[in-house]
Amino acid sequence: MKKRKGLVLAAFGFVLLTGPALAPGLIFEKSAYAARRANLMAKIPDGAAIILGAQTIVEYNPFVQNNDMMYFSGIEIPNAALIIDGRARESTLFFTLNERGARNEGISLDFVKNPQEATGVERVLPMEQFSSTLSRLASQGTVLYTSFTPEELARECTSGKFGTLFTTMTTNPWDGRLTRELQFVKNLNERLARVPVKDCSRMIWDLRMIKSPAEINVLRKVGALGAKAALEVVRSCRAGTYEYELSSVFEYTCRKAWGDIAYNVIISSDENHPYLHYYKHDRKLIDGDFLVVDAGPDLSYYDVDISFSFPANGKFTPRQREIYEAALAMNRECQALYRPGITAEEVRQKAKENLAKKGFDMNKDIWKIRSMQGGVSHYVGMAVHDVGGSPSVGPLKPGMVFADDVFAVFPEEKLGVRVEDTVVITETGCENLTKGVPRDIAEIEALMKTPGLIQIQKEKGIY
Repeated sequence: MKKRKGLVLAAFGFVLLTGPALAPGLIFEKSAYAARRANLMAKIPDGAAIILGAQTIVEYNPFVQNNDMMYFSGIEIPNAALIIDGRARESTLFFTLNERGARNEGISLDFVKNPQEATGVERVLPMEQFSSTLSRLASQGTVLYTSFTPEELARECTSGKFGTLFTTMTTNPWDGRLTRELQFVKNLNERLARVPVKDCSRMIWDLRMIKSPAEINVLRKVGALGAKAALEVVRSCRAGTYEYELSSVFEYTCRKAWGDIAYNVIISSDENHPYLHYYKHDRKLIDGDFLVVDAGPDLSYYDVDISFSFPANGKFTPRQREIYEAALAMNRECQALYRPGITAEEVRQKAKENLAKKGFDMNKDIWKIRSMQGGVSHYVGMAVHDVGGSPSVGPLKPGMVFADDVFAVFPEEKLGVRVEDTVVITETGCENLTKGVPRDIAEIEALMKTPGLIQIQKEKGIY
């Protein structure tokens, strides 16, 4: 089973993007990948873009394709490369795969027997012809484009990955290695010195930033899975439960639907509230604890980002209620304002004005925290912190998917609250892709009176 495939969601009673129109192994129609390649061709009329696929896994983990190769081809074949030629207006896919290798990786034999039909790519050649093809392009004066930024694999984000590799590897005086991508650029410059090599990262990011209707349909299903997993976590929590048990419930629910987690499940409680990415799961919850759970599923190479907050004992205190209702109100007010053409700053100001009119005292301490000022956070898509920069810069556009994130931390009270949804900008407003997450206080308190997965298993004596 592929780590991120998730093509069937039996738990929800529907099938995700499968059917006779799709080639085996592809998530979308072949025409969708062809359109993406054509969009990149339009940006590079003077050259060809080289997309390197993920390499064979050497440790005992399943193979996962990188996001750019999946975006432009949809194939999960190791050690592949794709050349998208803007001059010739055609693409060439390179890989070497025999039937035994395909069966071992769970890859459809159609990719071996009839690769052009299976992939929809105009030309498919053995990987052994990759170097000679690059030499031919260089001899024709073709400008070579490739991504200078690191590939995204499961639970990775390219900007964060580059920063980490740059400081721990490239600039480390006892290491000094380049990233795989920059080493490839160096090799191109040395071996094909007569042609320029340019970075196409931003071009790819601009394409990935705006999601197609088919991508949004996938994200809806990822959001539904995330909402179900969140519900199971809330229902399973009791004072005396360990954080690692709740993390396991979320991950189990995702994996049961043939998905995975998009990032390590984050659970903050007690003194750990100020650490917004705390994932050690090392506390036994006690009466009076308030939790922030930040978790999202990964399905078919797409992620959503969700945060939800609730009391361990199932009953909000007046202070917890005050902060939570304020954060939830800001979250919902922002979603009511999101639309094409508006900016994050305009949303922030208008949301505060509207909440003041609705009776919220905006001079209270809970509104003085920067993070309570507005919801626009980061892009979401094939990575949980997706490429494209920040939705806070410039006006919102249809097809943008981002985190609507409102949170507040009060360390001296050992209290934190976070309300985060993943939303998409539509032609007229926005759609909450994670709308099934339990949010209202009455709903949460009622839900926590019912047995969850942990309690059901304990009652049956199998926990």
